[in-house]
Amino acid sequence: MITVTGVDVRVGARLLLSGISFHISPGDRVGLVGRNGAGKTTLLNTLAGTVPPAAGTVTRTGQVGHLPQDSRAADPAVTVTDRILSARGLDQAVRALRRAEVAMADGTRGAMDAYVRAEARFQAAGGYAAEAEAARVAAGLGLPARLTDQPLGALSGGQRRRVELARILFAEHGTLLLDEPTNHLDADSIAWLRTFLTTHHAGLVLISHDTSLLDATVNRVFHLDPGRATIDVHNTGWAAYLAQREADERRRTRERAGAERKAASLRAQAEKMRARVSTAVAARNMNRRADRMLADLEPARRTDKVARIRLPQPAPCGRVPLGAVSLSKAYGDHRVLAGVDLAVDRGSRLVVLGPNGAGKTTLLRILAGQDRPDDGRVVHGHGLRLGYFAQEHDTLAPEATVGAHMASAAPHLTHGEVRRVLGSFLFTGDDADKRVGVLSGGEKTRLALAGLVHSGANVLLLDEPTNNLDPASRAEILAAVGTYPGAIVMVTHDEGAVEALRPDRVLLLPESEEDLWCEDYLELVTG
Repeated sequence: MITVTGVDVRVGARLLLSGISFHISPGDRVGLVGRNGAGKTTLLNTLAGTVPPAAGTVTRTGQVGHLPQDSRAADPAVTVTDRILSARGLDQAVRALRRAEVAMADGTRGAMDAYVRAEARFQAAGGYAAEAEAARVAAGLGLPARLTDQPLGALSGGQRRRVELARILFAEHGTLLLDEPTNHLDADSIAWLRTFLTTHHAGLVLISHDTSLLDATVNRVFHLDPGRATIDVHNTGWAAYLAQREADERRRTRERAGAERKAASLRAQAEKMRARVSTAVAARNMNRRADRMLADLEPARRTDKVARIRLPQPAPCGRVPLGAVSLSKAYGDHRVLAGVDLAVDRGSRLVVLGPNGAGKTTLLRILAGQDRPDDGRVVHGHGLRLGYFAQEHDTLAPEATVGAHMASAAPHLTHGEVRRVLGSFLFTGDDADKRVGVLSGGEKTRLALAGLVHSGANVLLLDEPTNNLDPASRAEILAAVGTYPGAIVMVTHDEGAVEALRPDRVLLLPESEEDLWCEDYLELVTG
């Protein structure tokens, strides 16, 4: 259980939420919603205890499992199995049992006693049944058995994210705090997660732009309203919440229209009466009544600002600005790319499809110069200017400020021009002084895209560009992708992104097969 009392939530000097109080009990499944930058991730971090509240108290009873947006903190040398089992301390028990088995086989003195103690500890942690349960959770989230002995450092960003989610679900925490848990999940894994969460009887707080997941799982909705620095609590499911919001907005519109008509009528009468001394006082009272009538109305719901997302005007280039010859890459004994040949023509549109771990992100990182291939080479054609959007936002320095990042990305812009670009991506006022590391996932996405605007890039490498975006911002980036005249190589699990891209070719991994695009490949997008 979690009790929040009089809490203020701040990012730097900016007050996002003021004096909020609520309680999350077993059985509560809360959908935390609001626009990008409203404070959802910061509030979730505050509930988890990773960020202290600016004021007030957060009381946690029982264990809390927290899936942050950035799951890269785990030791890259730890294996997948050990990372998941560590949620219950089972990894240490397994290692002790294996050591005892080896000692017994070697005939080491006292090995039997050590084995008995290790086995007792292993069984106390759940034993073979817990190991099997961990394997079921991993499989449900789309982690193949061949990865279980791989170190985390050998996995793709999406696979690491799945491991962290599997670890949290396996831990049997009392309250789950999940920030965009469906990022990098395919359709089957999302369906499995949906079933898991609907049967989770402890508390749940969920941030997600997947409305089907919210509809299936939540029974309460907390809407963050940064304009009023408060939370609107709705003790209903998702569909009922949407219906209630629309009904409330229609009611407010009717009430405001009626009050404005009455106020206008009073003011019209007052205007006629104010010229005569005998009725001047009554006229003033009528005007005051009209003012009070409008002041007592519920404030109209403000229309959320939408980032004016645009992509760069591409610089001139040759017919084939980017290519690759026989690219291969392996992590340990796991080969993720095998002989990829590629020719990205000027203005062409290529979508890269394949299951998690097939090497999609690795390919884009190699093409962007972030990683080196084991074999093969990347070919830069005449006039190439690359723009790279990384799904894990690796190109953003966490300690830099928003303004410093933009100035570095576009050094030819003046300070005022940098401010104008940031403003069009909804970074206004003091936002330019915020550290990149404190931004939400959606804000990092917008900042990374803002850095591309004046790059002159004629080939864009986009790795899951719609992750973490609210619906309005997602629509903006999809519109920008649809009208961009340069070449695009895109990795995505978003069918809408593929439809906006209108690809002419598809590269299938891990097979390294290229083909002309046809609608039949759409079924692989969410796979």
